[in-house]
Amino acid sequence: MIIVAYDFSSNKRRQKFSKFLSQYGERIQYSVFRIKNSQRLLDIIITEVENEYKSKFKKTDNILIFQICSKCEKNILRYGSASYEDKDVIYF
Repeated sequence: MIIVAYDFSSNKRRQKFSKFLSQYGERIQYSVFRIKNSQRLLDIIITEVENEYKSKFKKTDNILIFQICSKCEKNILRYGSASYEDKDVIYF
């Protein structure tokens, strides 16, 4: 799993980055996305950050990218609605 958290002082830039990430994963918090652990997707995200966003950063802007291995993913504690995220649901 890849977790991308971000904050931009510019609403326009924040919305653009959010729209970009939504192509590859799902929003789990307002400025946090969960993305399938894939080297190809990670490379796409890093390339986009390097080419499109890095040079435009203000002092308060930031992007954090966490790559979580499957072994570590099992140690994530989930509460509230997050506790149901990865459970299979069967409807009859």
